[in-house]
Amino acid sequence: MAGMKSWAEVAPHLVDVCMGRKPAGTVIRQGRWVNVHSGEVIPATDVAIAAGRFAYVGSDARHCIGSDTQVIEARGRAMVPGLCDAHMHVESGMVTVTEFARAVIPHGTTSMFVDPHEIANVLGLAGVRLMHDEAIGLPVNVYVQMPSCVPSAPGLETSGASLGPAEVAEAMTWPNIIGLGEMMNFPGVIAGDARMLAEIAATQRAGKTVGGHYASPDLGHPFHAYAAAGPADDHEGTRPEDAIARVRQGMRAMLRLGSAWYDVASQVKAITEAGLDPRNFILCTDDSHSGTLVNEGHMNRVVRHAIAQGLKPVTAIQMATLNTAQHFGLERELGSIAPGRRADLFLTSDLATLPIELVLAKGQVWAENGRLTRDIAAFAYPASARNTVKMKRDLVAADFDIKAPTGANEVTARVIGVIENQAPTRALERRLKVQSGLVDIDREADVCQIAVVERHRALGTVSNAFVSGFGYNVPCAVASTVAHDSHHMIVVGTSKPDMAIAANILRAIGGGVVVVRGGKELARVELPIAGLMSNERAEIVAAKAEKMVAAMRECGCSLNNAYMQHSLMALVVIPELRISDAGLVNVTKFEKTELFVSGP
Repeated sequence: MAGMKSWAEVAPHLVDVCMGRKPAGTVIRQGRWVNVHSGEVIPATDVAIAAGRFAYVGSDARHCIGSDTQVIEARGRAMVPGLCDAHMHVESGMVTVTEFARAVIPHGTTSMFVDPHEIANVLGLAGVRLMHDEAIGLPVNVYVQMPSCVPSAPGLETSGASLGPAEVAEAMTWPNIIGLGEMMNFPGVIAGDARMLAEIAATQRAGKTVGGHYASPDLGHPFHAYAAAGPADDHEGTRPEDAIARVRQGMRAMLRLGSAWYDVASQVKAITEAGLDPRNFILCTDDSHSGTLVNEGHMNRVVRHAIAQGLKPVTAIQMATLNTAQHFGLERELGSIAPGRRADLFLTSDLATLPIELVLAKGQVWAENGRLTRDIAAFAYPASARNTVKMKRDLVAADFDIKAPTGANEVTARVIGVIENQAPTRALERRLKVQSGLVDIDREADVCQIAVVERHRALGTVSNAFVSGFGYNVPCAVASTVAHDSHHMIVVGTSKPDMAIAANILRAIGGGVVVVRGGKELARVELPIAGLMSNERAEIVAAKAEKMVAAMRECGCSLNNAYMQHSLMALVVIPELRISDAGLVNVTKFEKTELFVSGP
């Protein structure tokens, strides 16, 4: 990381500080040492920091204090290692890597392992390099995983870019690449797809970690085949048996609590009820939007939640610090308060509720009582990362017409069913009426329209289908250029004219999210960088996002974090039913499917 000397380079200095021959840069006095190596909380401990690393951790560091040493009085507060987010997508916060760091440092997060496959799907390898270079200059530890599935489902969607084994091998030579991002194409891996296996092999040859993504409840032969291919972790589990199976097969079970994914409570039972050793369990967020970061927190929120589910505080902290560091081969660099490690820690007066009162990163105070104490310079994104919404023309209401089979008065349609707080969807079937040859939505039965508008190559494609679960009960539309994973434009609505208006607004502003009701714009969040990220401060984006969520609620949507659900409707690697620019996709079978089950 920027400006950080290796342990080997500074070891002589650390030795001198421990022996009192040279003064420490900072000494923290009389705190409770949360020791994640031994599982203890040790009272009356001093910590001496030098050259951005821990030097002395013991009962009395007065011998390390010189005339210029900064002395921080812990006054019995707990000293906790800086928290690590083991798997996350910065773009889901709608902000840049720099702004994400600004937002989460006050919450005690000092290490992140980011998978930029959102920008990769829009800008390709150049987009990954942009985020890699931005991350490497930050004052906290931000490691990058090379996206593995661009596109995530070849043949089932049109991506803005394509990456393969050659690009993965190249990225493995970059200084800040920690491994391969989540291997989402699990059907391809199971089938022995040469391209997917070659990406895994390139990562393994580089001695780096392969991220997993097995989004299936089938724990039989396919799961065993996937584990045998090499993925070292998985965050797609939703049940206790998912976590148990992964750990038993030598993988790390990553339990996520994002803005819309609540998978910790069920899976942590593998520890609290089944009694499994927690050392191979890791906490992460996966996706957190700016509103969550600003108003609720980041990894501190996840740790608090895990403790509330019955974990001991030290165990939950281990799962967000040391376990993560060990997983990525960084145990000797971060994840604990111990000699030689990077001096990342925070002070808290209560280990259960975890108020973050003072945050140090690489030995420097960066936040106090929820606020940054110093600024981080913004990263300048080039013009090539903007103006990425490429549509053939403005849309009209008729672009969202769904024609019925000839002569039909009713149809049985396949409908995407939203599951609140989870990434999977249900494959539903609903009877819908036909008027003037066009299939109607059924607002009373909570069936509205969903469309994917191609926005990378200006092909003019609009793919239409139906979705249930958003609860929209007035004429309205919500459009977004954040549409995992290919990030075309996704539009959900009960009014075709409003759907057209929403899509055209996003075309005009270069990407973002917009809510339209009855022809009037209610809210928008501009995302000019790749149509995914804002260049504004997190609190500004959070305020706009809050207005957006309120507008969705005004249209009848009461889902928790409905926008996150909206953005995943085109994620054609998570069962059961999704929509892409190529049409409706049965993800259980990994194939396109017809919109209508039958005719009249």
